[in-house]
Amino acid sequence: MSDERSLSPAELAAWRAVVESSQRLLTRIEDELRAASGLSLADYHVLVRLSEAPDRRLRMGDLAAKLIFAPSRLTYHIGTMEKRGLVARQPCPADRRGSEAVLTDAGLAALRAAAPEHLLSVRRHLVDDLDEADLAALTRIFTRIDERLTAARAESR
Repeated sequence: MSDERSLSPAELAAWRAVVESSQRLLTRIEDELRAASGLSLADYHVLVRLSEAPDRRLRMGDLAAKLIFAPSRLTYHIGTMEKRGLVARQPCPADRRGSEAVLTDAGLAALRAAAPEHLLSVRRHLVDDLDEADLAALTRIFTRIDERLTAARAESR
């Protein structure tokens, strides 16, 4: 009879592969992004999310949810990006108590300048090692995990 709290050798190997390769992958991609553009991976993701939003703006709470950031972490991070002119914080027109993060022209220019090399880095360190079946499996697996975790978080609120 196995202990449901322990992992089998195969399960442990899979877990360690996810953790260790993810950390190495994200560290390598962030190091290359910083070297090429001065942006952190978090900066880049903020800029991407804002660039995809209507009028290049999102309520802070919505942006935090999309980035999977705690609200306090996003507030701090947006503050550092504001100082660099990449984003601005403005009152929410629909609800003056709330605020929105807004992508500035300088932020959009920084994103456009960083994107080509960043995407090459993602290709070099992830995509080129996978075939179509691997990509489909990776997408399916992590989408399923994300959906389950998102649903569990919503239920716990």
